[in-house]
Order: sequence, then C-alpha cells, then structure tokens
Amino acid sequence: MKSFEVMRLKTLSRQRATAVPAVALLCLLGLLGGCRAKKYENPITKDTQQPDKVLFDKAIRDIERGRYEVARLTLNTLMNTYDTSEYLAKAKLAIADSWMREGGSNGMAQAEAEYKDFILFYPTMEESAEAQMKVCDIHFKQLEKPDRDFTHLMRAEDECRNLLTQFPNSRFAPMGAQRLREIQEVISEAEFRVGAFYHHKGSFPAAANRLQAMTDHYPLYSASDEALWRLADSYSHMGARFRPKSVASYQKIVRDYPLSPLVDDAKKKLRELEAEIPESDPVAYARMKYEQENVVKKGMLGKAWAPFSKSPDVRLAAKSGQPTMTGLRPTTPASVPLPAGAQGGVSDVTISTQTPGGTTALDTQPDARLNQPAAQPPAQPAAAQQGEPLPSNRQAPPPPKKGKAPNEKKVKKEKK
Repeated sequence: MKSFEVMRLKTLSRQRATAVPAVALLCLLGLLGGCRAKKYENPITKDTQQPDKVLFDKAIRDIERGRYEVARLTLNTLMNTYDTSEYLAKAKLAIADSWMREGGSNGMAQAEAEYKDFILFYPTMEESAEAQMKVCDIHFKQLEKPDRDFTHLMRAEDECRNLLTQFPNSRFAPMGAQRLREIQEVISEAEFRVGAFYHHKGSFPAAANRLQAMTDHYPLYSASDEALWRLADSYSHMGARFRPKSVASYQKIVRDYPLSPLVDDAKKKLRELEAEIPESDPVAYARMKYEQENVVKKGMLGKAWAPFSKSPDVRLAAKSGQPTMTGLRPTTPASVPLPAGAQGGVSDVTISTQTPGGTTALDTQPDARLNQPAAQPPAQPAAAQQGEPLPSNRQAPPPPKKGKAPNEKKVKKEKK
C-alpha cells in the first residue's frame, strides 16, 4: 500500500513538472498573440447586421491582426459599394490608421496623405483633430538627434502648430502643445550646439547671433540659462559698445531663471559691471520649480541604449508654458552695421503697384544714368568714427617672423 502511494506521488510530480512549462508556453503565446492583435482605437460598438457594418467589423479585425492589405481592400469595397453609409468617414480614417500601423517610410507617407484627405473631406468632425495629431506623430516618430537631418523636425513643428491653430478647443490640443514643446526642445538644442561651437572657437559675433536668436525665440528651452551665460560672455569679448547687451543677458538669467545654478555668478558679473541686479520673477520661479519637480529620470536600460538610439532625448522638455507659435528665422548679427533708419532682423520684400497718375521717385527725381554730381559717401558707423574696430569672426594673422627669406626656385630657360 505504501509503495502504491509512493508511485502515485511520483507520477503526480512528473505531471506537474511537465505541466509547468506547458502553462508557461501558453502564457507566452497568449502574450505574443495579445501584442499581435492590438486593439483598434476607433471601434464602433453599435450591434447590427447591416452589410456595411459587417464589412467594417471584418476590416477592423484584420487591422488588429496585422492583415493590413486585406483590411484596406475590405474598406475600399465598403466605400465604393455603400457610398451613403454612415460608416464612410470611419472607413476612410481606418485606411489611414492601417498605413500608420504598417509603418515604414512608405507606410508613413501613405498614412499622412490619407489623414490629410480625411481632414479635407471632414473638417468639422472630431476625428479631424485626431488625424492632425497623428500627422504630427508621424514626423515626430521619425525625428533624429539634433546634429542630424532637420527634415522631419521642421515638418513636425509645422504640423503640431497647425493642430493648435485649426483645432484649439479639441481634446488633442494639450497633447499637441506638449508635443510642440518637445520638438522645440530639439530645435533649441541644435541651435545651442552651434552657438557653443562658435563660442568655443572664438567666433564671438557668430556665437552671439545664434544664441541671441535662440534665447529670444525659445525661452522654454531647458538650457536657456547656460545659453544666456555664453551669450553674455560673447558680447563681453566684442567691445565696449556691446556692454549693454552683455548686461541684459546677465540680468535675464537672474530675472527669468531664478533657480539656475548660474544666478550667483551672473550677480557677481553684474556687480563687476556696476549694473543693476533685478528681482526674480515669481512666475518664472513657480515654472522652474514645477519643471524640477516633474523631471523624468532615465532608467538603467535607457542609459545603456542612448548611444545606439537615433531618436532625440526630450525628457528635459518643458511640461508647462505656451510654446512658440512662429518658426525660427535667421537674424542679422549685432556686429553688422545697418543703414540709418533700418531695423535689425530679416526684412520681408513687398511688391506694390503704382496707381494711375501717382507720383513716385521715378517721376520726380532726375535720371541717375545722366551725368550727375557724385553722391556723398555713406556715413560710417559710430564705432568706426571713434576709431574702434568692428568685431570680426576672423582673427588677425600673426606678424611674420624675422629671418632669412626662403630660397626662390630657379627657372631654367632652354635655348633653341
């Protein structure tokens, strides 16, 4: 009897030992199947046996199981056969979603075209805002690091800005604003790297031009305080007439970035320059405190994978504040003298037509091609009149060393 019980226990233990791997295998297959059959985001829960609804449900099941080509054929059949169906808009959106799920450069391009068509045909539907958000995500997923191609970066900024402009009251507007802040973080990082390179090289006018445009246009950049510090240092190397710009950069660090580790150094520089030390802005203090409390830390796996990833790191992007709604444009360096009455920055070219009977300079002024007295030379900048040289990105060449001149090559002439 005891031997029978022992044999029975051994048999049960063997069955359990073989059952555990089988259960684990079934769980693994279930997980893989769940990953494969990803639920569709825009289902229709209406239970009916109408032919168009049956076709739509079949296409959705194909999309969830990765049969994208079959799903698109079914959806096109629905749209061509039942042109007055209530599922027509959903079917068109599902075709775009299938291309986006398929992925790849071709799939992303096809998905963007389908989403644009959906917005064009159904601009008042709530799904149009979702379609615009997905167009922004298409380019955001293809972003590369700040030192690489800018194509998708500029397109992503434009598309996210279109979402906030065309659908400001949709439920996707907060998501689009955060996405835009992350995109502008990458743009600012690229501009900061260029300005820091010029600053390290000693090309201070070029560094000041880049850093001034970036800090003015993207104040939510996570390293704006460091950019302002390099900007102030660049102006300090460009001569006495740029001293007010250097002071303004140090004051902006103290006023707009009160929790920055560079505040004490900026105050010290202001004391050396005998300039006013401003008070910190309470709104800026609250914003920086919120950003520091909600910073996203990178895990061990993320740190190990970072050198091999082509995607930019947007963990330090701002979580609050209004993103900039205009694109960054090139500016004129502060060291370039401007004509009298001209403003800095980029001037837009406009075309105006002359009204009949109107008087212009061509009608009232003499012809410049005739023999006219020579015009007066243009006025020189203030720095040139005072004898102070304008700052330049090129350093003066060193004086030649004293010594013997190099031997000249002798040229032999052949006599014929």
